This record gives sequence, structure tokens and C-alpha cells, in this order.
Amino acid sequence: MSPRDRTDAAIDLDLEPTLSAQPLTHTERDIDLDLDIVTALEPTDQHGLQTISSDPSDIRGAFGKFPSGVAALCAVIDGEPTGLVASSFSVGVSYEPPLVLFSVQNSSTTWPVLRRGERIGVSILGSDHGRECYQLASRKGDRFANIDTRTTDLGALFVEGSSLWLDCEIYSETPAGDHTIVLLEVKSLKVSDDRDPLIYHSAAFRSLVPAEPKAA
Repeated sequence: MSPRDRTDAAIDLDLEPTLSAQPLTHTERDIDLDLDIVTALEPTDQHGLQTISSDPSDIRGAFGKFPSGVAALCAVIDGEPTGLVASSFSVGVSYEPPLVLFSVQNSSTTWPVLRRGERIGVSILGSDHGRECYQLASRKGDRFANIDTRTTDLGALFVEGSSLWLDCEIYSETPAGDHTIVLLEVKSLKVSDDRDPLIYHSAAFRSLVPAEPKAA
């Protein structure tokens, strides 16, 4: 069963199963993925601080220096799998009730459909999910082809092999500039301690590496 094709833009990615920590090419940026593009920022005063310019790529590049996990938010809507991928995902917003959040671009054509789901499955993608991440974010073709998934009775859809599953309901939506901040209430979860998360930093996918202890 194919998901809806929400846009007309095509994408042609030929990625190895294990991604190296290389910057995204121009073609690889042409996907429905709310990740940041890195640009060089020149200091404008003696402290090295730069005044925010009218070029949005400047602030996106700066924000790209913040490492984050990658969340796939998916559900079955009208019998078809629907989903989007975001790095703007955060946990620990609240513990009572348990709330998480992410932000979605106001121009997204997927979110208006996905938000209709009774439940939304949040999968924190695993370190070997680079290819799946690009595919789920693609603007063309079957986003879920050959991706192992599991669907609950209430329609939340999860990606197998993820480090964390969160079964969520929408708690609130708040406009914030060119994005909307979405709070999700966690109803149930599954933690996979043997799965490291996929990390996104400086326009590349990376893996966790234990920090070396400092010498005494």
C-alpha cells in the first residue's frame, strides 16, 4: 500500500546502507526533512558575534551545530501510511503528563493529513536508519516501501529497529514564526536499550561515540 505523494518534487538518492559523516549534497537537501543546512558565518564584531541577517540560511547553519536525534512521526490515515521526519524533536517537556514536542514547517503538506490520526507513532530512528530517513523524507514515490513497520490498533505506525517508540496524541499546537510547535502526550512507549540513535549534526548523519575519560 503506497502512501500519498504530497508534492511534485522528485528526489533521487543513491545512498549506501551505512552513511558516512559527509555533508549533504544539493540533491540530498531536496527532501521533506526539517534539518538544518550549514553555512559559514563571518564574525562582525570583536567578540566574534554576528548580527542576524535577512538570509535564513545563516541562522539555519548556526542551529545545525546543535546535535539532535531524528524522529519519524507516522500514522495510518484512511488506510494509508503517512509520515514525516524531523530533527526538531525534544523530550522532557513535562513528566506529568508526559509531553514531547517537535516543530513543523507551516508549508508542510504532510502534517495537515498526519494530524488527523487518532494516535501518532514517534520512532527515534536507529544509527543504521540513514537510508530509511531519506526515504521517509522523500517528496516522491512510496515512502514506506521495504521499510519494516508496525501499526497499532489505533493507527500509530512505528519503524522497526528504532531506539525508542512513543505512542502519542496531539496535546496542543502553537504558531511560532514559520513553524508550528506541536506538543504530543505520550500514552505508551517502548525502549530498545540495544539500539543507538541516529544523530544529525552539521548537515550529516553521525553515530554516538563514548567520550574518552580525561587523564587524572
